[in-house]
Amino acid sequence: MTRMKFPKRYVIVLLTFICTNVCYIERVGFSIAYTVAADAIGVNQANKGMILSMFYYGYVLSQIPGGWAAQRIGGRRVLLLSFILWSLICGLIPLDPNRMTILVLSRLFVGVAQGFIFPAIHTVLAQWVPPQERSRSVSLTTSGMYLGAACGMLFFPSLVKNMGPQSVFFVEAVLGVVWSVIWLKFSSDPPRTDLPKVSMPKVASRDTIKAQAGGVVAPRTVKIPWRRIIFSLPVWAIVVNNFTFHYALYVLMNWLPTYFELGLGLSLQDMGSSKMLPYFNMFIFSNIGGAVADHLITRRILSITKTRKLLNTIGFVVSAFALMALPLFSTPSGTVMCSAISLGFLALGRAGFAVNHMDVAPKFAGIVMGVSNTAGTLAGIVGVGLTGNILEGAKASNKDLTSSETWKTVFFVPAYLCIFSSVIFFIFSTGEKVFE
Repeated sequence: MTRMKFPKRYVIVLLTFICTNVCYIERVGFSIAYTVAADAIGVNQANKGMILSMFYYGYVLSQIPGGWAAQRIGGRRVLLLSFILWSLICGLIPLDPNRMTILVLSRLFVGVAQGFIFPAIHTVLAQWVPPQERSRSVSLTTSGMYLGAACGMLFFPSLVKNMGPQSVFFVEAVLGVVWSVIWLKFSSDPPRTDLPKVSMPKVASRDTIKAQAGGVVAPRTVKIPWRRIIFSLPVWAIVVNNFTFHYALYVLMNWLPTYFELGLGLSLQDMGSSKMLPYFNMFIFSNIGGAVADHLITRRILSITKTRKLLNTIGFVVSAFALMALPLFSTPSGTVMCSAISLGFLALGRAGFAVNHMDVAPKFAGIVMGVSNTAGTLAGIVGVGLTGNILEGAKASNKDLTSSETWKTVFFVPAYLCIFSSVIFFIFSTGEKVFE
Protein backbone atom coordinates (compact mmCIF):
# COMPACT_ATOMS: atom_id res chain seq x y z
CA MET A 1 0.00 0.00 0.00
CA THR A 2 2.89 2.32 0.77
CA ARG A 3 4.30 1.77 -2.69
CA MET A 4 0.93 2.60 -4.25
CA LYS A 5 0.76 5.93 -2.43
CA PHE A 6 0.30 8.95 -4.73
CA PRO A 7 3.82 10.42 -5.16
CA LYS A 8 4.30 13.65 -3.21
CA ARG A 9 5.76 15.50 -6.18
CA TYR A 10 2.51 14.89 -8.10
CA VAL A 11 0.56 16.42 -5.23
CA ILE A 12 2.82 19.48 -5.35
CA VAL A 13 2.42 19.86 -9.13
CA LEU A 14 -1.36 19.50 -8.85
CA LEU A 15 -1.56 22.11 -6.10
CA THR A 16 0.59 24.58 -8.07
CA PHE A 17 -1.70 23.98 -11.08
CA ILE A 18 -4.71 24.94 -8.94
CA CYS A 19 -2.71 27.91 -7.64
CA THR A 20 -2.16 29.42 -11.08
CA ASN A 21 -5.76 28.63 -11.95
CA VAL A 22 -7.08 30.71 -9.06
CA CYS A 23 -4.64 33.55 -9.77
CA TYR A 24 -5.90 33.98 -13.32
CA ILE A 25 -9.51 33.66 -12.29
CA GLU A 26 -8.77 36.73 -10.15
CA ARG A 27 -7.09 38.66 -12.98
CA VAL A 28 -9.74 37.94 -15.60
CA GLY A 29 -12.46 38.50 -13.06
CA PHE A 30 -11.24 41.97 -12.21
CA SER A 31 -10.92 42.87 -15.90
CA ILE A 32 -14.52 41.83 -16.58
CA ALA A 33 -16.01 43.35 -13.43
CA TYR A 34 -14.13 46.63 -13.72
CA THR A 35 -14.91 47.01 -17.44
CA VAL A 36 -18.63 46.71 -16.74
CA ALA A 37 -18.48 49.08 -13.76
CA ALA A 38 -16.31 51.62 -15.61
CA ASP A 39 -18.42 51.60 -18.78
CA ALA A 40 -21.52 52.20 -16.68
CA ILE A 41 -20.20 55.61 -15.59
CA GLY A 42 -18.39 56.51 -18.83
CA VAL A 43 -14.73 56.09 -17.84
CA ASN A 44 -12.54 56.80 -20.90
CA GLN A 45 -10.24 54.20 -22.48
CA ALA A 46 -7.01 55.78 -21.22
CA ASN A 47 -8.18 55.72 -17.60
CA LYS A 48 -9.42 52.17 -18.01
CA GLY A 49 -6.00 51.21 -19.32
CA MET A 50 -4.34 52.91 -16.37
CA ILE A 51 -6.43 51.01 -13.79
CA LEU A 52 -6.07 47.69 -15.62
CA SER A 53 -2.29 48.13 -15.82
CA MET A 54 -1.90 49.15 -12.16
CA PHE A 55 -1.80 45.48 -11.14
CA TYR A 56 1.38 45.06 -13.18
CA TYR A 57 3.11 48.02 -11.52
CA GLY A 58 2.78 46.17 -8.23
CA TYR A 59 3.57 42.83 -9.85
CA VAL A 60 6.88 44.05 -11.25
CA LEU A 61 8.06 45.28 -7.85
CA SER A 62 7.97 41.83 -6.26
CA GLN A 63 9.34 39.51 -8.96
CA ILE A 64 13.01 39.56 -8.02
CA PRO A 65 12.27 39.93 -4.27
CA GLY A 66 9.93 36.96 -4.75
CA GLY A 67 12.75 34.83 -6.12
CA TRP A 68 15.03 35.95 -3.29
CA ALA A 69 12.39 35.27 -0.62
CA ALA A 70 11.62 31.83 -2.04
CA GLN A 71 15.34 31.04 -2.02
CA ARG A 72 15.76 32.21 1.57
CA ILE A 73 12.60 31.20 3.42
CA GLY A 74 11.16 28.59 1.06
CA GLY A 75 8.71 28.68 -1.84
CA ARG A 76 6.01 26.92 0.20
CA ARG A 77 5.81 29.71 2.79
CA VAL A 78 6.02 32.47 0.19
CA LEU A 79 3.09 31.02 -1.77
CA LEU A 80 0.94 30.80 1.35
CA LEU A 81 1.65 34.37 2.48
CA SER A 82 1.02 35.71 -1.03
CA PHE A 83 -2.39 34.05 -1.30
CA ILE A 84 -3.52 35.19 2.12
CA LEU A 85 -2.58 38.80 1.33
CA TRP A 86 -4.27 39.18 -2.05
CA SER A 87 -7.36 37.24 -0.92
CA LEU A 88 -7.86 39.63 1.99
CA ILE A 89 -7.54 42.65 -0.29
CA CYS A 90 -10.14 41.24 -2.72
CA GLY A 91 -12.50 40.50 0.13
CA LEU A 92 -12.23 43.91 1.78
CA ILE A 93 -11.90 46.48 -1.03
CA PRO A 94 -15.06 47.80 -2.79
CA LEU A 95 -15.16 47.97 -6.59
CA ASP A 96 -16.11 51.59 -7.24
CA PRO A 97 -14.67 53.29 -10.38
CA ASN A 98 -15.35 56.68 -8.80
CA ARG A 99 -12.93 55.94 -5.95
CA MET A 100 -9.80 56.00 -8.07
CA THR A 101 -7.29 56.18 -5.20
CA ILE A 102 -8.63 53.07 -3.48
CA LEU A 103 -8.77 51.17 -6.76
CA VAL A 104 -5.23 52.15 -7.70
CA LEU A 105 -3.82 51.16 -4.31
CA SER A 106 -5.76 47.89 -4.11
CA ARG A 107 -4.67 46.76 -7.58
CA LEU A 108 -1.11 47.80 -6.78
CA PHE A 109 -1.03 45.69 -3.61
CA VAL A 110 -2.74 42.71 -5.25
CA GLY A 111 -0.04 42.91 -7.91
CA VAL A 112 2.71 42.99 -5.27
CA ALA A 113 1.21 39.97 -3.51
CA GLN A 114 0.80 37.91 -6.67
CA GLY A 115 4.28 38.88 -7.87
CA PHE A 116 5.78 36.44 -5.36
CA ILE A 117 3.83 33.49 -6.76
CA PHE A 118 5.64 32.40 -9.91
CA PRO A 119 9.22 32.73 -8.59
CA ALA A 120 8.06 30.68 -5.59
CA ILE A 121 6.42 28.07 -7.82
CA HIS A 122 9.59 27.67 -9.90
CA THR A 123 11.58 27.26 -6.70
CA VAL A 124 9.17 24.58 -5.47
CA LEU A 125 9.13 22.72 -8.80
CA ALA A 126 12.92 22.85 -9.13
CA GLN A 127 13.08 21.21 -5.70
CA TRP A 128 10.59 18.44 -6.36
CA VAL A 129 10.54 17.62 -10.09
CA PRO A 130 13.28 15.53 -11.76
CA PRO A 131 14.66 16.71 -15.15
CA GLN A 132 12.78 14.14 -17.23
CA GLU A 133 9.43 15.44 -15.92
CA ARG A 134 10.10 19.18 -15.98
CA SER A 135 8.46 20.09 -19.29
CA ARG A 136 5.10 18.50 -18.58
CA SER A 137 5.15 19.51 -14.90
CA VAL A 138 5.81 23.18 -15.67
CA SER A 139 3.37 23.06 -18.59
CA LEU A 140 0.64 21.57 -16.40
CA THR A 141 1.28 24.13 -13.66
CA THR A 142 1.22 27.10 -16.03
CA SER A 143 -1.76 25.71 -17.94
CA GLY A 144 -3.74 26.44 -14.80
CA MET A 145 -3.47 30.11 -15.75
CA TYR A 146 -5.32 29.50 -18.99
CA LEU A 147 -7.96 27.23 -17.53
CA GLY A 148 -8.53 29.89 -14.87
CA ALA A 149 -8.87 32.56 -17.54
CA ALA A 150 -11.29 30.33 -19.47
CA CYS A 151 -13.41 29.72 -16.37
CA GLY A 152 -13.41 33.43 -15.58
CA MET A 153 -14.52 34.33 -19.10
CA LEU A 154 -17.26 31.69 -18.97
CA PHE A 155 -18.81 32.36 -15.57
CA PHE A 156 -18.05 35.93 -14.51
CA PRO A 157 -20.03 37.84 -17.18
CA SER A 158 -23.23 36.11 -16.03
CA LEU A 159 -22.28 36.60 -12.38
CA VAL A 160 -21.72 40.31 -12.96
CA LYS A 161 -25.01 40.62 -14.83
CA ASN A 162 -27.03 38.87 -12.12
CA MET A 163 -25.18 39.76 -8.91
CA GLY A 164 -23.21 42.89 -9.76
CA PRO A 165 -19.45 43.52 -10.23
CA GLN A 166 -18.66 43.34 -6.49
CA SER A 167 -19.72 39.69 -6.40
CA VAL A 168 -16.64 38.81 -8.44
CA PHE A 169 -14.39 40.06 -5.63
CA PHE A 170 -16.20 37.91 -3.07
CA VAL A 171 -15.82 34.76 -5.19
CA GLU A 172 -12.13 35.46 -5.75
CA ALA A 173 -11.47 35.98 -2.04
CA VAL A 174 -13.19 32.71 -1.15
CA LEU A 175 -11.19 30.79 -3.77
CA GLY A 176 -7.95 32.28 -2.47
CA VAL A 177 -8.68 31.36 1.14
CA VAL A 178 -9.75 27.81 0.22
CA TRP A 179 -6.56 27.22 -1.76
CA SER A 180 -4.47 28.56 1.14
CA VAL A 181 -6.04 26.05 3.54
CA ILE A 182 -5.48 23.16 1.10
CA TRP A 183 -1.87 24.22 0.47
CA LEU A 184 -1.17 24.48 4.19
CA LYS A 185 -2.59 20.99 4.80
CA PHE A 186 -1.16 19.00 1.89
CA SER A 187 2.09 20.71 0.83
CA SER A 188 5.47 20.26 2.46
CA ASP A 189 9.07 21.32 2.05
CA PRO A 190 11.27 18.87 0.12
CA PRO A 191 14.22 17.01 1.61
CA ARG A 192 17.26 19.31 1.71
CA THR A 193 20.40 17.95 0.08
CA ASP A 194 22.61 20.42 1.90
CA LEU A 195 21.86 19.00 5.35
CA PRO A 196 24.47 16.76 7.00
CA LYS A 197 24.09 13.11 6.10
CA VAL A 198 23.36 12.13 9.69
CA SER A 199 20.20 14.21 9.62
CA MET A 200 18.80 12.40 6.60
CA PRO A 201 16.53 9.37 6.95
CA LYS A 202 18.24 6.01 6.68
CA VAL A 203 15.86 4.86 3.97
CA ALA A 204 15.11 7.46 1.33
CA SER A 205 11.78 7.38 -0.43
CA ARG A 206 11.53 7.41 -4.20
CA ASP A 207 10.36 11.00 -4.10
CA THR A 208 13.38 11.94 -1.98
CA ILE A 209 15.76 10.36 -4.45
CA LYS A 210 14.04 11.88 -7.46
CA ALA A 211 13.82 15.30 -5.83
CA GLN A 212 17.53 15.17 -5.13
CA ALA A 213 18.24 14.03 -8.69
CA GLY A 214 16.11 16.84 -10.03
CA GLY A 215 18.51 19.58 -9.08
CA VAL A 216 17.22 20.87 -5.78
CA VAL A 217 17.70 24.57 -5.24
CA ALA A 218 20.97 25.68 -3.77
CA PRO A 219 21.40 25.88 0.01
CA ARG A 220 20.10 29.14 1.42
CA THR A 221 23.62 30.21 2.36
CA VAL A 222 24.96 29.94 -1.20
CA LYS A 223 25.74 33.26 -2.82
CA ILE A 224 23.44 34.09 -5.71
CA PRO A 225 25.45 34.76 -8.92
CA TRP A 226 23.66 38.00 -9.79
CA ARG A 227 26.31 39.30 -12.19
CA ARG A 228 26.44 36.08 -14.21
CA ILE A 229 22.65 35.94 -14.36
CA ILE A 230 22.31 39.54 -15.54
CA PHE A 231 24.98 39.23 -18.25
CA SER A 232 24.00 35.76 -19.51
CA LEU A 233 22.77 35.67 -23.12
CA PRO A 234 20.68 32.50 -22.56
CA VAL A 235 18.96 34.25 -19.67
CA TRP A 236 18.30 37.28 -21.87
CA ALA A 237 16.79 34.98 -24.51
CA ILE A 238 14.34 33.80 -21.85
CA VAL A 239 13.71 37.37 -20.68
CA VAL A 240 12.91 38.68 -24.18
CA ASN A 241 10.48 35.85 -24.87
CA ASN A 242 8.83 36.20 -21.47
CA PHE A 243 8.25 39.88 -22.23
CA THR A 244 6.68 39.11 -25.60
CA PHE A 245 4.55 36.24 -24.31
CA HIS A 246 3.03 38.40 -21.60
CA TYR A 247 2.66 41.44 -23.84
CA ALA A 248 0.44 39.42 -26.19
CA LEU A 249 -1.36 37.59 -23.38
CA TYR A 250 -2.12 40.66 -21.28
CA VAL A 251 -3.23 42.78 -24.22
CA LEU A 252 -5.67 40.09 -25.35
CA MET A 253 -6.80 39.28 -21.81
CA ASN A 254 -7.53 42.89 -20.88
CA TRP A 255 -8.70 44.32 -24.20
CA LEU A 256 -10.49 41.48 -26.02
CA PRO A 257 -13.69 42.19 -24.02
CA THR A 258 -13.55 45.80 -25.23
CA TYR A 259 -12.81 44.69 -28.82
CA PHE A 260 -15.78 42.33 -28.77
CA GLU A 261 -18.06 45.10 -27.56
CA LEU A 262 -16.72 48.02 -29.64
CA GLY A 263 -15.24 46.35 -32.71
CA LEU A 264 -17.85 43.63 -33.11
CA GLY A 265 -20.83 45.13 -31.24
CA LEU A 266 -21.13 41.99 -29.11
CA SER A 267 -21.26 41.78 -25.32
CA LEU A 268 -19.58 38.95 -23.44
CA GLN A 269 -22.95 37.83 -22.09
CA ASP A 270 -24.16 37.24 -25.65
CA MET A 271 -21.17 35.13 -26.68
CA GLY A 272 -21.93 32.05 -24.64
CA SER A 273 -19.14 29.52 -24.15
CA SER A 274 -17.18 30.69 -27.23
CA LYS A 275 -15.54 33.49 -25.24
CA MET A 276 -13.61 30.95 -23.17
CA LEU A 277 -12.20 29.12 -26.22
CA PRO A 278 -8.93 31.15 -26.53
CA TYR A 279 -7.95 30.39 -22.93
CA PHE A 280 -9.13 26.79 -23.01
CA ASN A 281 -7.02 26.39 -26.14
CA MET A 282 -4.02 27.65 -24.15
CA PHE A 283 -4.72 25.02 -21.50
CA ILE A 284 -4.74 22.26 -24.13
CA PHE A 285 -1.70 23.45 -26.10
CA SER A 286 0.37 24.11 -22.99
CA ASN A 287 0.04 20.50 -21.92
CA ILE A 288 0.61 19.24 -25.46
CA GLY A 289 3.83 21.25 -25.59
CA GLY A 290 5.03 19.83 -22.28
CA ALA A 291 4.27 16.24 -23.27
CA VAL A 292 5.91 16.63 -26.68
CA ALA A 293 9.03 18.24 -25.17
CA ASP A 294 9.50 15.50 -22.58
CA HIS A 295 8.94 12.84 -25.26
CA LEU A 296 11.55 14.35 -27.56
CA ILE A 297 14.06 14.65 -24.72
CA THR A 298 13.54 11.32 -22.92
CA ARG A 299 13.51 9.34 -26.20
CA ARG A 300 16.62 11.27 -27.26
CA ILE A 301 15.00 12.32 -30.52
CA LEU A 302 16.30 15.85 -29.98
CA SER A 303 18.60 17.44 -27.44
CA ILE A 304 17.15 19.68 -24.74
CA THR A 305 18.48 22.74 -26.58
CA LYS A 306 16.96 21.77 -29.94
CA THR A 307 13.67 20.82 -28.31
CA ARG A 308 13.33 24.18 -26.57
CA LYS A 309 14.19 26.09 -29.75
CA LEU A 310 11.83 24.05 -31.93
CA LEU A 311 8.74 24.45 -29.75
CA ASN A 312 9.46 28.10 -28.97
CA THR A 313 9.87 28.97 -32.65
CA ILE A 314 6.76 27.13 -33.83
CA GLY A 315 4.67 28.60 -31.02
CA PHE A 316 5.68 32.23 -31.45
CA VAL A 317 5.71 32.35 -35.27
CA VAL A 318 2.27 30.76 -35.69
CA SER A 319 0.94 33.05 -32.96
CA ALA A 320 2.31 36.09 -34.81
CA PHE A 321 0.47 35.23 -38.02
CA ALA A 322 -2.77 34.60 -36.13
CA LEU A 323 -2.49 38.01 -34.44
CA MET A 324 -2.00 39.73 -37.79
CA ALA A 325 -5.02 37.93 -39.19
CA LEU A 326 -7.28 38.73 -36.22
CA PRO A 327 -8.44 42.25 -37.24
CA LEU A 328 -9.11 41.03 -40.79
CA PHE A 329 -12.16 39.13 -39.55
CA SER A 330 -15.33 41.08 -38.88
CA THR A 331 -17.27 38.18 -37.40
CA PRO A 332 -17.18 36.87 -33.81
CA SER A 333 -16.32 33.34 -34.97
CA GLY A 334 -13.31 34.56 -36.99
CA THR A 335 -12.06 36.71 -34.14
CA VAL A 336 -12.42 33.92 -31.59
CA MET A 337 -10.68 31.47 -33.94
CA CYS A 338 -7.68 33.78 -34.49
CA SER A 339 -7.31 34.66 -30.82
CA ALA A 340 -7.60 30.96 -29.92
CA ILE A 341 -4.87 29.99 -32.41
CA SER A 342 -2.64 32.85 -31.29
CA LEU A 343 -2.92 32.15 -27.58
CA GLY A 344 -2.82 28.40 -28.07
CA PHE A 345 0.48 28.47 -29.91
CA LEU A 346 1.90 31.01 -27.46
CA ALA A 347 1.17 28.46 -24.75
CA LEU A 348 2.88 25.78 -26.84
CA GLY A 349 5.93 28.05 -26.94
CA ARG A 350 6.14 27.97 -23.14
CA ALA A 351 7.59 24.46 -23.48
CA GLY A 352 10.52 26.37 -24.93
CA PHE A 353 11.34 29.50 -22.97
CA ALA A 354 9.38 28.93 -19.74
CA VAL A 355 10.85 25.55 -18.85
CA ASN A 356 14.28 26.83 -19.86
CA HIS A 357 14.65 28.57 -16.46
CA MET A 358 15.23 25.18 -14.87
CA ASP A 359 17.51 24.01 -17.69
CA VAL A 360 20.01 26.83 -17.38
CA ALA A 361 19.81 27.34 -13.61
CA PRO A 362 18.15 24.44 -11.75
CA LYS A 363 19.54 25.62 -8.40
CA PHE A 364 18.50 29.23 -8.95
CA ALA A 365 15.29 28.71 -10.95
CA GLY A 366 13.27 31.01 -8.68
CA ILE A 367 15.80 33.81 -9.02
CA VAL A 368 16.00 33.53 -12.82
CA MET A 369 12.21 33.32 -12.97
CA GLY A 370 12.02 36.51 -10.91
CA VAL A 371 14.31 38.31 -13.36
CA SER A 372 12.44 36.90 -16.36
CA ASN A 373 8.98 37.58 -14.98
CA THR A 374 9.99 41.15 -14.20
CA ALA A 375 10.26 41.63 -17.95
CA GLY A 376 6.94 39.84 -18.41
CA THR A 377 5.31 42.17 -15.93
CA LEU A 378 6.76 45.23 -17.63
CA ALA A 379 5.04 43.92 -20.73
CA GLY A 380 1.75 44.16 -18.87
CA ILE A 381 2.45 47.74 -17.85
CA VAL A 382 3.56 48.74 -21.34
CA GLY A 383 1.09 46.68 -23.36
CA VAL A 384 -2.12 47.27 -21.43
CA GLY A 385 -1.45 50.98 -20.88
CA LEU A 386 -0.17 51.56 -24.43
CA THR A 387 -3.25 49.91 -25.92
CA GLY A 388 -5.51 52.28 -23.99
CA ASN A 389 -3.52 55.25 -25.26
CA ILE A 390 -3.56 53.91 -28.84
CA LEU A 391 -7.34 53.66 -28.75
CA GLU A 392 -7.78 57.03 -27.08
CA GLY A 393 -5.45 58.58 -29.67
CA ALA A 394 -7.44 56.99 -32.48
CA LYS A 395 -10.62 58.38 -30.96
CA ALA A 396 -9.06 61.85 -30.74
CA SER A 397 -8.18 61.57 -34.42
CA ASN A 398 -11.85 60.90 -35.17
CA LYS A 399 -11.22 57.28 -36.06
CA ASP A 400 -14.04 54.85 -35.54
CA LEU A 401 -13.34 52.45 -32.64
CA THR A 402 -16.03 50.14 -34.00
CA SER A 403 -13.89 49.56 -37.11
CA SER A 404 -11.47 46.61 -37.02
CA GLU A 405 -9.06 48.73 -39.08
CA THR A 406 -8.55 50.99 -36.07
CA TRP A 407 -7.51 47.98 -33.99
CA LYS A 408 -4.79 46.75 -36.36
CA THR A 409 -1.99 48.51 -34.46
CA VAL A 410 -3.17 46.90 -31.22
CA PHE A 411 -2.69 43.39 -32.64
CA PHE A 412 0.24 43.99 -35.00
CA VAL A 413 2.60 45.19 -32.24
CA PRO A 414 2.58 41.86 -30.34
CA ALA A 415 2.74 39.99 -33.67
CA TYR A 416 6.01 41.69 -34.64
CA LEU A 417 7.36 41.14 -31.13
CA CYS A 418 6.63 37.40 -31.44
CA ILE A 419 8.70 37.11 -34.62
CA PHE A 420 11.57 39.12 -33.14
CA SER A 421 11.59 37.11 -29.91
CA SER A 422 11.56 33.77 -31.67
CA VAL A 423 14.69 34.78 -33.57
CA ILE A 424 16.46 35.87 -30.37
CA PHE A 425 15.61 32.59 -28.63
CA PHE A 426 16.68 30.52 -31.62
CA ILE A 427 20.10 32.20 -31.69
CA PHE A 428 21.00 32.61 -28.01
CA SER A 429 19.14 30.00 -25.96
CA THR A 430 20.59 26.75 -24.60
CA GLY A 431 19.29 23.71 -22.78
CA GLU A 432 22.54 23.21 -20.90
CA LYS A 433 23.29 24.28 -17.34
CA VAL A 434 24.77 27.75 -17.22
CA PHE A 435 24.79 28.17 -13.43
CA GLU A 436 25.87 25.23 -11.29
